[in-house]
Amino acid sequence: MTTVVGVTRAALRARRAQLWRLAGWSAAEVLPAALSGLFTARAVDSGFLAGRPGVGLAWLALLGLAVLVGAAGTNRSYALLGAVVEPFRDDLLRRVVRGAVAGAAGGRADDAAVARLTHQVELVRDTYAGLLMVVRGFLFALGAAVLGLFSLAAPVALLVAVPVLAGLGLFAVALPVMVARQREYVLADEQLGRAVVTAVSGHRDVTASGARDQVTGWVGGAVDAQAQVERRLATMAATRSLSLALGGWLPVPVLLLAAPWLVRQGLGPGALLGALVYVTRGVQPALHSLVQGVAAGGLRFAVTLDRLLRTAVAADPSPAGSPTRPAPRRTGAALSLRGVTFRYGPHADPVLDGLDLEVPVGDHLVIVGASGIGKSTLAGLIAGVLHPQSGTVHVGGSPVTGATPGALAERRVLIPQEAYVFTGTLRDNLGYLAPGVPDDELDRAAARLGLTGLLTRLGGYDATLRPADLSAGERQQVALLRAWLSPAPLTILDEATCHLDPATEARLETAFAARPGTLVVIAHRVSSALRARRVLLLDGRTALLDTHQGLLDRSPAYRALVGYGETEPSDTAPFWTASDGTSAAART
Repeated sequence: MTTVVGVTRAALRARRAQLWRLAGWSAAEVLPAALSGLFTARAVDSGFLAGRPGVGLAWLALLGLAVLVGAAGTNRSYALLGAVVEPFRDDLLRRVVRGAVAGAAGGRADDAAVARLTHQVELVRDTYAGLLMVVRGFLFALGAAVLGLFSLAAPVALLVAVPVLAGLGLFAVALPVMVARQREYVLADEQLGRAVVTAVSGHRDVTASGARDQVTGWVGGAVDAQAQVERRLATMAATRSLSLALGGWLPVPVLLLAAPWLVRQGLGPGALLGALVYVTRGVQPALHSLVQGVAAGGLRFAVTLDRLLRTAVAADPSPAGSPTRPAPRRTGAALSLRGVTFRYGPHADPVLDGLDLEVPVGDHLVIVGASGIGKSTLAGLIAGVLHPQSGTVHVGGSPVTGATPGALAERRVLIPQEAYVFTGTLRDNLGYLAPGVPDDELDRAAARLGLTGLLTRLGGYDATLRPADLSAGERQQVALLRAWLSPAPLTILDEATCHLDPATEARLETAFAARPGTLVVIAHRVSSALRARRVLLLDGRTALLDTHQGLLDRSPAYRALVGYGETEPSDTAPFWTASDGTSAAART
């Protein structure tokens, strides 16, 4: 559980500002509890019993004002809860996904990852929120009740403290057993998840082989095991009830039995009534919330989080088999491919075969070819999304194979044909590749790309975007502006303007060509080649690299692609490298 404690502490330290604000509003929330017994005592002893009902009503009116302050504190406390809980949930999701991906990369398929990603992460998130509110409520409510009891009379506070401490002690002794029962429940839940996923994924084979009874018995055994664990977990409710009886209800008869003695010591009837108010409205609810919250949500939180952390990855993992020391950097080109071969499956024909390509810093390269020829595959290899069966790919002088996602994001940004936009503010969508970008920089970037009107139409930076409400073209423009703001020096546009009209496409490509860095465009329209410094043609047999005019002169396939007649090229040389080092070609 050391890891659980460490992760929880780190999450709380990261949100210290929000926690201090939560504490401030929590103090306001318990103001009625702190004053209820004292004001009740004053209203009775100094008002109603003294024959002054006006004074009594005034004290009750003050208590009513305190209740209004407490209501405002409750409202703000719950509003601040999300600012503390949601970042913790996001971190857990990243850990679980990284762990599942790392396991898959190492050949360790884990069906229980589904249960961790869905049920268990949400369970931890909900119980974390509940635990925060329970502990917060207990500390402030009990503190308010204790202060109130001491404000009435110290003997009253001592009479209440003894059974409360006895109830808390019993609960603390039983807590380790509760943790063990909760851990059994989580493991049984994972085992049931594995059994169900395996049975459902292989249902056709089960039916064909006549093994339905055996599989039903296997899955049923997992269900029965989980039910048995849940029954054992339920027996701990008796211990919780005993703790509540000792700490929450025993103080009431203790105070009633001690009432004659307390009156002889000078305690008035109103003060005794106020003490009972503190016990029933302060101590009992606080203790009940703590015991039930920790016994239920707290145990689930600790055990489930411990299970998640054992299978999750906190930092970006290195792929299996990759070297632990950093790969040596290469210098010179922004992008370099050497002998790259890639095929989809061990027996498939290669999509790219022995491809050599070098793109200098600041270049504007457009890749053209027929549909399905391998253009997007090449973009995936350059971006590090795909990995070649042989050969090397270097971006910014370093290999993409073995690089962490964070390192790749610093070197290149890829915008695919189907642009990614998530539900959130426009500012969040634009800035997640470059967090903290100021509004004036967003304004300048939007103006440079000609997208100011689009951002205004979408409602401004604080407007909430929903992907279903945007057209495909609007999603592409949002993604393109996000890519422009990225610090990555290499931009890869994989048909990223296919849903835009030719004029908008031309404006955006021209702007990206002027952006500092290197631009690689997978062309949706051949007109993109007219704006490029160089053009790479993939035609299934060769990969030719030249200017637009150079390819018109050299390649019949290129002339056919751009709509020219089939005239003989002045020279046909499928493998060549220009003497100035700006061109290269290889087999595909």
